[in-house]
Amino acid sequence: MPINPHIFREYDIRGLVDKDLTEDVVRQLGRGLGTMVRRANPGKRCSVAVGRDARESSVRFRDAMCQGLNEAGVDAVDIGMVPTPLCYFAANTLPVDGLAQITGSHNPPEYNGFKVGVGKTTLHGTEIQELRKLIERGDFEKGEGKRREQEIAGPYQDYVRKNLRLGARRPRIVIDAGNGVGGIVAAPLFKSLGFHVTGLFLEPDGTFPNHHPDPTVLENVEDLRKKVLELHADLGLAYDGDADRVGVIDEKGNVLWGDQIMILLSRELLREQPGAPIIGEVKCSMTLYDDIAKHGGKPIMWKAGHSLIKAKMKETGAALAGEMSGHIFFANRWFGFDDGVYASARLLEILTKTDAPLSSLLADVPKTFISPEIRVDCTEEKKFQIVDEVKRHFASGNYEFVDVDGVRVTFPDGWGLVRASNTQAILVLRFEAKTEPRLAEIRKLVEGAVHGAMAKLGA
Repeated sequence: MPINPHIFREYDIRGLVDKDLTEDVVRQLGRGLGTMVRRANPGKRCSVAVGRDARESSVRFRDAMCQGLNEAGVDAVDIGMVPTPLCYFAANTLPVDGLAQITGSHNPPEYNGFKVGVGKTTLHGTEIQELRKLIERGDFEKGEGKRREQEIAGPYQDYVRKNLRLGARRPRIVIDAGNGVGGIVAAPLFKSLGFHVTGLFLEPDGTFPNHHPDPTVLENVEDLRKKVLELHADLGLAYDGDADRVGVIDEKGNVLWGDQIMILLSRELLREQPGAPIIGEVKCSMTLYDDIAKHGGKPIMWKAGHSLIKAKMKETGAALAGEMSGHIFFANRWFGFDDGVYASARLLEILTKTDAPLSSLLADVPKTFISPEIRVDCTEEKKFQIVDEVKRHFASGNYEFVDVDGVRVTFPDGWGLVRASNTQAILVLRFEAKTEPRLAEIRKLVEGAVHGAMAKLGA
């Protein structure tokens, strides 16, 4: 049975369980990944760390992945049910040659997926397509690998404890794991460090019975917000299904978006590492880039997508990077991968050194008006063409723009973004300005260009 080529996405492999992803498909993925690992390490006995999330399909997919790796002559190191960052941690600290995390992340229960890598980093873009082509050709190495289990949560927690530089204060925190796998690591870790921890939905349950594990959606953090206010806690932490992203609620019940978290983290980092390059993605507020520069850092605007940002960090030597979605990447004192638990630990580190409430730490950031992420349905075939047409429109009008990921048209008092999603058949739009009337003007201007392009291309 042929594999649906559409499961091979920009940064991962993802599809519907028992339709796109069957045990046979997963076994072929394992054979393909094992083949790539062996060819990257000729003459070596190779192994791959295999982790999984709490989804009901993840256990049998773990078995199928391990079988495929073994058939390619690669040993499978089963690290159990863990957050995705712990699989990355295993790839960076264990003597393994690749990684495979089985996770549907924040997607509904009927989906699952795979973040796979050769060496210490995940495949993305053309590398994932090379894996697809290899599988389609049936061009597999053969051998007899073995499977063994290895515990990684303990070593990870030990490493984080030694890594942190805590002050005297121990804030009261509420953790909402959304029945994903973040709670089983974060709650015991922070309790062991002396923090006052209240947990919500810490038990892993792949059906997500309480709310969807995506902290970027306001309704999903409502339980956390209420609990923070009820307990007069200092902050709330929310993780997505596989805990590579973090959401934050301050003591007043306000959401801190990814770029606001990044402002706090970058200020602290630049005290430790003056002049460091720091990456934000194209949807981030102009206040982030201005704040990095104001504090002596080198702001870099880059494409959204965890694999793309990790690659850019290596290229530029960036010490920190972040996305609006709550993917936060530390190279400073860490390994450069996105980790919701470690990012929240670094935020807590800041709070242990001050008696000031979390909300006050952002009080000096200039107030701007910013739209939510606006999603416009658009076919896979036309979405990139429309972005190109919008770019031509603004280039012909001599507007300034950044085109590292779509088109971010910049004005002295704001910006407007149009980009094609790498994961869905949509265009993503976002706007920011110093005043509300100006926000409306920028939005009208950019949306007009989008509608014009769609009409021109018949989308």
